[in-house]
Amino acid sequence: PEPEAEAEAEPEPEPEPEPEPEPKPGPEAVDKPEPKPEPEPEPEAVDKPEPEAEAVDKPEPEPEPEPVAAAEPEEAPKKKGWFARIKAGLGKTRANLTDGIADLFLGKKQIDDDLMEELETQLLLADVGIEATTEIIDSLTDRVSRKELKDSEALYQALQEELTALLAPVAKPLDLPPKGEGPFVILMVGVNGVGKTTTIGKLTKHFQAEGRSVMLAAGDTFRAAAVEQLKVWGERNSVPVIAQHTGADSASVIYDALAAAKARQVDVLIADTAGRLHNKGHLMEELKKVRRVMGKLDAQAPHEVMLVLDAGTGQNALAQASTFNEAVPVTGITLTKLDGTAKGGIIFALAKQLGTPIRYIGVGESLDDLRSFAAEEFVGALFERDDARRDDA
Repeated sequence: PEPEAEAEAEPEPEPEPEPEPEPKPGPEAVDKPEPKPEPEPEPEAVDKPEPEAEAVDKPEPEPEPEPVAAAEPEEAPKKKGWFARIKAGLGKTRANLTDGIADLFLGKKQIDDDLMEELETQLLLADVGIEATTEIIDSLTDRVSRKELKDSEALYQALQEELTALLAPVAKPLDLPPKGEGPFVILMVGVNGVGKTTTIGKLTKHFQAEGRSVMLAAGDTFRAAAVEQLKVWGERNSVPVIAQHTGADSASVIYDALAAAKARQVDVLIADTAGRLHNKGHLMEELKKVRRVMGKLDAQAPHEVMLVLDAGTGQNALAQASTFNEAVPVTGITLTKLDGTAKGGIIFALAKQLGTPIRYIGVGESLDDLRSFAAEEFVGALFERDDARRDDA
C-alpha cells in the first residue's frame, strides 16, 4: 500500500523514453527495434471483489508499460509516415475484408445477384455487422437498379464510397478548449486489457505536444499494479499523478485530482478507472459515483467520457459500449489494437449501431501509432488508395 493521497511533486525533467505498450501478436513490420518491457504480473485474483461470472467479454490482458529504459525518440523522424503505418497496421483486416472483396471482382464485368450475395457475406465475415452490411448492400442495390453502377468496377468504387459515408458522421476529433480555460476532464473507461493505461500515456504526449499542461489521476484502485503503471507514464512525460493506496475509493482519488488540477490551473486532467467488466454491477455503480463526485467541483465534468475498445473483441465491443453507456454516457471512443486483428471491420458496426464519435484509432505500439480518426483516410488505407492520404500524413 502507498501513503494516503500523494500528489507527486513537480516531476524532474528527464529525457522521455518512448513508451512501447502492449506487445502485439501481429506480424506487421515495426519501424524500429523495440525495447522489451519487463512484464509485470497482473494480480487479477487480488483485485476481484466478487467471483467472476465469466470472462467472455474480457480481452486477453497484456503487459502494461514498465519503467524500463527505452530507445531515445531521436529516431522518430526516420519513421515512415502515418498513412504508410496505418496501411501496414490494417494488414490483417485488409486480408480479411478488402482482399476478399477484391477477389470477388476479379474477372467480373457484370453485376449480378451472386456478386451482391457474395459481397454481403464478405462484409458479415469481416465483423462489419448485420445493420451496417444491410445498409451498404441496400444502398448499392438501389444504385444498381437506377443504372448508376453499370459494371463491377463502378460497384467496387461505390462500395468504398458507402463505407466512407458510414464512418464520416462519427469521425469527430476531440475538441479541447483554448489553453488556460481548463481543466478539461477526460474520464477513461473500458474493460481490463484493452490498453487504457497505454492510451492515457499516448494522449498525454499528444496534448503536451500541443503545448498543454496535463495531470493524471490514478482512479484504478483495484489493481495493485495500476497505480504504479500510471506513475511510470507520469514520470516519462513529466506530469504529476494524483494517487492513493490500493483499494482506496476511486471517486475520492479523482475528486482530489480535480481539486488539484483546478488549483494548479492544469489544461487537461485524464482520470484512469478500473477495468470494469460489464457483468459487475457494483463496479458500474462506482463509475456513476465518480461522475457525481466530480460534479461537485465542476458541474460540466467529466467533459469527455472516453471508452477504450480493443478491436480484437469484434462484435463483443458493441456489448461493452452499450453497458458503459448505461453507467456514464460515453462521448468518445478510442479503438485500439487494429494492427493485431483481422476484425477491424467492427469500426463500421460501431459507427452504425452506436453513432458515438470515434476520436482515436491505434494501429501499432509507438506513440505515433495513436491518431485522430479520419474516415476517408481509414477507408483509403484499407483499400490501399494513396489518394486518401492526409496532407500531414
